[in-house]
Amino acid sequence: MSAILFISLTLLTFIVMEGITWLTHRFVMHGFLWYLHEDHHKKGPGFFEKNDAFFLIFAIPSWLCIMLGLQNQVYWVAAIGAGIALYGFAYFVVHEVIIHQRFKFFSRSNNTYIRTIRWAHKMHHKHLDKQEGESFGMLLVAKKYWDKVRADKNRSEEQTPISI
Repeated sequence: MSAILFISLTLLTFIVMEGITWLTHRFVMHGFLWYLHEDHHKKGPGFFEKNDAFFLIFAIPSWLCIMLGLQNQVYWVAAIGAGIALYGFAYFVVHEVIIHQRFKFFSRSNNTYIRTIRWAHKMHHKHLDKQEGESFGMLLVAKKYWDKVRADKNRSEEQTPISI
């Protein structure tokens, strides 16, 4: 397998993972595995949540694909595993570091994309039960959240006096 094909399949898997994440979040985490996800919406004491188990649920297939694909020289399987792992890393950075700030980096960013994903996730968390949720994705955000953040940003810029 060529490096270009391996990288392309890895990136395609990364992109597909956004859809898989949306579906899993909507129908599994807010469905039959709500008991693992619930403490993420109803924060309790401590650093760890039952919800953190989803890290393993996604990491195990990634690890198996990489390991078995490399051992058996089925490189397209390893590329899929690499794409899942890459998405998992992006998910960790976006969800745990940027949105929930479990690790204190990017805490004062004024970047429009970061503010938009934070707002969309905040709207997701306003629902405390598994019903009537919204914004189940992670990296791609609906237009209505972009519009709201841009409108807020424009409003705040209009109110800020310009000094010369």
